[in-house]
Amino acid sequence: MTEKKESFIGRISEGLHDMCYIWAKEMKTTVQDEGVLIFFILVPLLYPLLYSWAYNNEVAREVPVAVVDLSHSQQSRQFIRQYDASPNVKVAYFCNSLEEAKSLVGKQVVRGVVYIPKEFSMKLHRMEQAHVGIYCDMSFILAYKAVYQTATDVSAAMGKDIQIALSGNHTDREDEISTQPLAFDEVAIFNPTGGYGNFVLPPVLILIIQQTLLLGIGLSAGTARENNRYQDLVPVSRHYNGIFRIVLGKSLCYFMVYAVIVAWLTLIVPRLFHFTSLLEWHSWLALMFPYLLACIFFGMMISCLVRYRENILLLVVFMSVPLLFLSGVSWPQTNMPGAWRSVACLFPSTFGVRGYVRLSTMGASLSDVELEYQALWLQTLVYFLMTCLVYRFQIIQARRHAVEEIQKMKDRTTMAKAKRTIVPAQAAAEQ
Repeated sequence: MTEKKESFIGRISEGLHDMCYIWAKEMKTTVQDEGVLIFFILVPLLYPLLYSWAYNNEVAREVPVAVVDLSHSQQSRQFIRQYDASPNVKVAYFCNSLEEAKSLVGKQVVRGVVYIPKEFSMKLHRMEQAHVGIYCDMSFILAYKAVYQTATDVSAAMGKDIQIALSGNHTDREDEISTQPLAFDEVAIFNPTGGYGNFVLPPVLILIIQQTLLLGIGLSAGTARENNRYQDLVPVSRHYNGIFRIVLGKSLCYFMVYAVIVAWLTLIVPRLFHFTSLLEWHSWLALMFPYLLACIFFGMMISCLVRYRENILLLVVFMSVPLLFLSGVSWPQTNMPGAWRSVACLFPSTFGVRGYVRLSTMGASLSDVELEYQALWLQTLVYFLMTCLVYRFQIIQARRHAVEEIQKMKDRTTMAKAKRTIVPAQAAAEQ
């Protein structure tokens, strides 16, 4: 009984020693590999700063716009005056044709085009619906919002004036009731500035954690395969003689690195740029812990499919924008087809984004994001088990390659001995 107990304690001690060895080796690889270092350290540190700085103003002012007025009427000039009076846009050019305006957009001189057709005034006098064409440069979302929303506001204001003129009212109060029967104040509860930064930055920060982890782990796995003689992910070594010591050793390295990165992305960056942050530390910690573990085990599982370092770059970069849509921030969950909702549930970023946005922007508590919290723990368990199975297969494959190589060496040794035996026998026969 004592011998069995000592043997069990010895195996545990050996496993912990091997786990620490694998952790140290993985940490050394992270520091020495420039690609892994870039995606683990530089990208999470610098990219959020650049992205936040680009949208820190929240709204764009005096966006240059070109106007193509083919109507040349009083109503079209009124539309242009009211449009130019807005603080968000500035009528910088008047063009004679749409092609001329497009050339200005192509040269980045203006960010949008207002096209007033020839029949604009005629339709208004006929009591018909008139149209104004708005062409926006989508490369800068704040400029797009300024150009389009200003046109919408001016159109609504002119429509209100036309409605008053046709109503036949006698008092200002009747005009108010005709144009606005119900008075209300619009208050943006969770985005008081109505800006793009408060809207898109929280999900982007959470997505950066997952994507950079996938990139870094994939690059590390690709390097391990390229340095291995048989392109195996797991080397043949006594320290790698076990599934849990490999999985826990590697994941411990990634967890220690990204514990700091997660705090930087989710706590410090929003406060640096004064974005809305209503987090409570215990709710934040409870949500980020399973999210980080799920991302790590998901990345380790995916890395087993990587044969070369470049493969993971093509896969992850292509997935970034679709995953942002699937998180439900810009594409409402209620409008998603069932198939896409099922696909979204496979990625930790889906539940991480939903939970973090509610905690940070809406001031929710952990009980309000219980579904996302439980889903992240479920993903952590499932991806951990799948990672263990995948690494078991990798260990078996590496051992098989080693046995095959040993057998080939034995065969070559036997053939060499046979040749040395045959040569003296032939020489004796000739004598």
